[in-house]
Amino acid sequence: MTRAGHHPNDIAEATPSPVTEDDTMDDTMDDTVNADRPIPFRRLLAVEARKLVDTRSGMIIALVMVGLVVASVVARGAVVGPKPQTLAGTAGIALGTLLPVLAILTMTGEWTHRTALTTFVLEPRRHRVLAAKSVPPLVAAVALSLFAMLVAVPVTAVVAQVGGVPADWDIRPIWLLGWTGVNVLVAAQGLALGALLLNAPAAIVISLATPVLWAVIGRLGSVGAALAEWLDLNTTCAPLTSGDMTWGEGARLAASAAFWIVIPMAAGLVRVLRKEVT
Repeated sequence: MTRAGHHPNDIAEATPSPVTEDDTMDDTMDDTVNADRPIPFRRLLAVEARKLVDTRSGMIIALVMVGLVVASVVARGAVVGPKPQTLAGTAGIALGTLLPVLAILTMTGEWTHRTALTTFVLEPRRHRVLAAKSVPPLVAAVALSLFAMLVAVPVTAVVAQVGGVPADWDIRPIWLLGWTGVNVLVAAQGLALGALLLNAPAAIVISLATPVLWAVIGRLGSVGAALAEWLDLNTTCAPLTSGDMTWGEGARLAASAAFWIVIPMAAGLVRVLRKEVT
């Protein structure tokens, strides 16, 4: 006999079914699969790209670079006349100085803001984090180089119109490609210094002092001149814009890139992989 209004089938349906061992194993396997699923690299890239302008220092440097590019192009146009290739090249002074700083802040941000523990818990494979950090500054170097050329074109037109002189629209693609490559190498140098030192102030001081240091070394006789000729990245990058780089110039560029980019980045990668995060 059952209570009035209740059918035996109702009671059976209301009774929870026992949890079997197979169900437990399935849930455990699902949890394991979700835990082992890596964070997509595109998500790491998006996070690191956002960090370029998320922090106050990154935002200030980005705005200063954009402002200096525009100001330098306009000022040079008023002096040398309507020559877009010359005007765009003037922006290299600002980019060559501040792109390494932006790259250094990107690479050292986790250690400066003490967020490395959180970052490496979410993504234990530290080499993927470093790879994601390296891409946005290099892309920014390309974007700012193209931005300088885009600014130079209307400035050239305005200067030619105001001055009543014909504009020199001779822009060599090989020059633009080489000049962009120089900016990318300069940003890569900042990334390597940041990865090696993991200390933003020290890396920035070295980056800003390097041109002065090489100018001094280059005047210390034949040995100093030879060292500067082979290891000064600013000097060895110059032939990139000419379009007729020789094998000797290419060898010197490779040597300086190895000295300032490849070796410090490799040493920095080893240091980051082994560094204890507290």
